[in-house]
Amino acid sequence: MTRLLAALLAGAVSLTAQASEDQVKTAIQTLVPNAKIDSIAESVIPGLYEVVLDSQIVYVSQDGKYLVQGSVFDIGKRADLTEQTRAGIRRGALQSIPKDQRIVFAPAGMPKHTLTVFTDIDCGYCRRMHSQVADYNRLGIAVEYVFFPRSGPGTESWQKAVSVYCADDRRVAMTDAKAGQPVPEKTCANPIQEHFDLGSKVGVNGTPAVFTEDGTQVGGYSAPDQLIQRLDQLAAQKNAG
Repeated sequence: MTRLLAALLAGAVSLTAQASEDQVKTAIQTLVPNAKIDSIAESVIPGLYEVVLDSQIVYVSQDGKYLVQGSVFDIGKRADLTEQTRAGIRRGALQSIPKDQRIVFAPAGMPKHTLTVFTDIDCGYCRRMHSQVADYNRLGIAVEYVFFPRSGPGTESWQKAVSVYCADDRRVAMTDAKAGQPVPEKTCANPIQEHFDLGSKVGVNGTPAVFTEDGTQVGGYSAPDQLIQRLDQLAAQKNAG
């Protein structure tokens, strides 16, 4: 649980009776004065508002008395509506990463699926995934890497990410680094901190963290044949919906 959500839940008993979006906003700000409210909207449940707070989602009753943390699930459609909102938040965040900041391994022609992958040079499953990148490409999957050195700033893994990004040929440097080969240490203006902060914002807590173009998180490492099945299934569900 984030500190923001913990603060909201700790102070929930102090919410006073309120009956509009503006009043819900006031109630949230009463609990956490510096909370960044991204949006407030009526949820599918009458009398309950969905509130997005710095990419976190909570629900507040219309009268301002109650705050709920959790997911709203549509039983008939078998759909997690809260996760759909999260996916939309992630989609916007991921789209903010320019193409020229990504290290792209894509199939020839138009990809069937394009993934954003938060990666760590020294992560074992990240290395395993990259060792099969040609297989993902063969199946029509484009892999677009951004950086998430789990050990944080000032560490060896962080510097490796910087060196790969600053290399003359980032694709070659990425492949060498993922194979455990030394990459010449380089420094330049780089987006590693921005990638790391954005990854934390969208909920990355391990690597590789794999996201589709619509913001759906499809977990971590999956073998190429398993991943294409999962991606095709998600696409079919989206088209059916």
